[in-house]
Amino acid sequence: MCRSIKTLRGAEPEASDEEIRAAALQFVRKVSGYRAPSQRNRPAFDDAVEDVTASVTRLLDRLETR
Repeated sequence: MCRSIKTLRGAEPEASDEEIRAAALQFVRKVSGYRAPSQRNRPAFDDAVEDVTASVTRLLDRLETR
């Protein structure tokens, strides 16, 4: 996986929305193989980034830490 994606759980201070979105963007880039998608693929790429961002945000909100 992307080595540039850092662990966001337990970050101090708490991971920002920008950090979560940056991690989502890196993930979608890796999975899709696109650094910058074509105009034709841009909507699918952008939707995926938003979906992953929302999923990660929900995950971090729901995880319980000791």
